[in-house]
Amino acid sequence: MLEVSDRGSGFPSAFIPEAFDRFTRAEIGRTSAGSGLGLAIVRAIAQAHGGDVSIAATGSRTTVAIRIPQDEGRAMPR
Repeated sequence: MLEVSDRGSGFPSAFIPEAFDRFTRAEIGRTSAGSGLGLAIVRAIAQAHGGDVSIAATGSRTTVAIRIPQDEGRAMPR
């Protein structure tokens, strides 16, 4: 699992269910540049590898967790 956290303005809890939709941005983020594709791309890549992605938002901290299952037949690089 890979987790990425920030201490920015955070996601409103009402935005989390649609955060992975293409071209969707939280109201807070609309003043900055961006197309609303980043999290949709992250989810598509995770799912293409048999994994998934989730968001947890608490106050001003947002954490995106990416889970991709390990292929048991393939050794991990060291």
